Amino acid sequence: MSKFKSEFLHTLSERGFIHQISDETGLDDLLNKEIVTAYIGYDPTAPSLHAGSLIQIMMLHWFQKTGHRPISLMGGGTGMVGDPSFKDEARQLMTVQTIEDNIASIKRCFANYLTYGEGPRDALMVNNGEWLTKINYLEFLRDVGRHFSVNRMLSFDSVKTRIDREQSLSFLEFNYMILQAYDFVELNKRYDCRLQMGGSDQWGNIVNGIDLGHRMGTPQLYALTSPLLTTASGAKMGKSLSGAVWLNADMLSAYDFWQYWRNTEDADVARFLKLYTTLPMDEIARLSALAGSEINEVKKILATEVTAILHGRAAAEQAAETARKVFEEGALDSNLPTVEIATSEIEAGIGLLALFVKAGLAASNGEARRHVQGGAVRINDVAVSDEKTVIGSGEVKDGGVIKLSLGKKKHVLVKPV
Repeated sequence: MSKFKSEFLHTLSERGFIHQISDETGLDDLLNKEIVTAYIGYDPTAPSLHAGSLIQIMMLHWFQKTGHRPISLMGGGTGMVGDPSFKDEARQLMTVQTIEDNIASIKRCFANYLTYGEGPRDALMVNNGEWLTKINYLEFLRDVGRHFSVNRMLSFDSVKTRIDREQSLSFLEFNYMILQAYDFVELNKRYDCRLQMGGSDQWGNIVNGIDLGHRMGTPQLYALTSPLLTTASGAKMGKSLSGAVWLNADMLSAYDFWQYWRNTEDADVARFLKLYTTLPMDEIARLSALAGSEINEVKKILATEVTAILHGRAAAEQAAETARKVFEEGALDSNLPTVEIATSEIEAGIGLLALFVKAGLAASNGEARRHVQGGAVRINDVAVSDEKTVIGSGEVKDGGVIKLSLGKKKHVLVKPV
């Protein structure tokens, strides 16, 4: 039996989303009696978010699903500074144009999780550049900066970590927590936002916003954080052997996204079904009870459900069918990820190692060489053991492509153009 009265906190609790809440009773009561507005901030450090951000996106999804109004806050202003929280060194500063381009690209994935509009429960997409880029520095220092204690700011783990390691923390980065705190106050003033959510590494920044709000006369504000997830083996969520698991389809295909979830470790399947799918809890309990060879079928369900939310049901089922054909029938499926290479380059002959790097199956020739030496490389389903192999026109099959395989689960088609 959940200790929460509100549907939102009850849902998050039973699905494993909650790490900390600033005032459980107060927030639960508020959510139980009125439509509440909450936000999560996303800094545009790349053209796409990755799977590590999905837990927060799903929190916004459930917030709206249980009758409240979510705000996805784009960091057009804070992105110009960069969040130093638990970073070993300062982020590379981005140009204003890069930030704007990244925001435009990131926005595309949110519509798959949230319903935007003008209604009382419709999600809002807001950019903090709207107010942060218009700040008068002296007025900001006087009206906002005076509420912050440097002694207290130095006590936060995100700052102490950098200082203890004797890694420089610039004054620019030091301002980040003030700007994020001010975002909370500004969002309350503009949209009556009462709750900020985020990963557990954001706890200090969020509490700063609550304190600032109290000092600047807002109603009581609240914080809710989710655990920072790693896989059962300790790997960071959102990272794969070949790099980040991007959410934008132009940076990672639906098939590769599906494969990432299909490769979930056995110990993580039940937890990931709760966090990353919208399947009912009784169905998740039934699937989680399966064991042995049946766990692989559950992993396929997990992969298809997660992919369906982001890329659509048709793309998810196509990815599952492509995987079935490739793995169970050994077929050459045109829906596999495809890389185009100049016909002249293929006709001239291209080294096996270089081709695997171009196809994104290895980060370097050295990595590709290790894969060859480990017996993991196949060309058109034929194992290749010679790292000096040259690939040419003779390897182009009837479908006009060359199939590259790394192990049993990673395949790319090379198409001469």
